[in-house]
Amino acid sequence: MVVIIVAWLAIDQATKSAFDAAAVGSHLGSPIPGVIDFTLVHNTGGAWGMMGDMTIILGIVSLAVCAAAVVYVIAVPDQSTLAVVGLALVVAGGLGNVIDRFAHGYVIDFIEPAFIDFPVFNVADIGVTCGIALFVLSMVIEWRRASRRPDADAEDAVGAGRAAGTDDEDRS
Repeated sequence: MVVIIVAWLAIDQATKSAFDAAAVGSHLGSPIPGVIDFTLVHNTGGAWGMMGDMTIILGIVSLAVCAAAVVYVIAVPDQSTLAVVGLALVVAGGLGNVIDRFAHGYVIDFIEPAFIDFPVFNVADIGVTCGIALFVLSMVIEWRRASRRPDADAEDAVGAGRAAGTDDEDRS
């Protein structure tokens, strides 16, 4: 978990540093023309600019979510690799944006989808979004596995009945 957090956080901070030297609103290139543009935005709110100018509160909430994710991984040690990777990405992305909020007073966003009207975002946001998706996917997989397993109590009851010479067929 720590390796993923450190690596994703380093990539996030390096990319933000590379783009933040430009003027806000500057178009900084199109790595995939018609698909992705680089445009510098300083976001004082949350996703889609909601809760604008609430940077400190959003930073505190992000820290609390990151702490809760770490506590969850520690408290529930039998998590799947997919769940741990997902939560590590959430923590890394959350910390990446927290660093921006407390160091600059805004989050540095620069990735702009050119083919759709969508907010500008950053590598930390990708980590949070993909991390949540991976964690939810891990939960769905586990729920499906659990629903396919025979109930342990039912198995014990059937096994005890067979050992005693009674089972459903004997009673009919």
